[in-house]
Amino acid sequence: MGHLLDFGMEKIDLGRYVQTIARKGRIMGLGIRIFIVKDDGSLERLPFGRYNRLIRHDARERMLKYAGKRVRCAVIVVESINRKPVEILKCQYSYLSFYSDGMLKKGGEGEVKLAMDMLEPVIIERAKQVVDARHKFARKLYAREYRWEPSPGIEASIHKALFG
Repeated sequence: MGHLLDFGMEKIDLGRYVQTIARKGRIMGLGIRIFIVKDDGSLERLPFGRYNRLIRHDARERMLKYAGKRVRCAVIVVESINRKPVEILKCQYSYLSFYSDGMLKKGGEGEVKLAMDMLEPVIIERAKQVVDARHKFARKLYAREYRWEPSPGIEASIHKALFG
């Protein structure tokens, strides 16, 4: 496995990315586009530097217009040529929650606990009459609490914002 690039939510295997580029026979870049999806479905571009400062809880970085709110966020990893996106590699749809002062909420303990609960039991008793389905319920709760699915309209808006 190659080096992993961490974009704050999920990791991308850099070795696999380089192999893919080599197969295509071109020199391309890896880009990230981040959007806040407003209640009306419109998009607001969030520069990566600002997003990075938010998730690292930089005390100087705040988003006052989202103070006290939980907003939908789309992190899109793209292949690019000359800094122009040519292909979507990965989409991550999650939420950003802000304190009343506009700083991104810390936390994540609940998300980590649920992620652990999603793991299937390692030891299974063969004679057990009751099926242990806690991990299945945890997966559903995790998806409901920490992820969202874009509508076709939002997907189209993201595609238009990326490719014109």
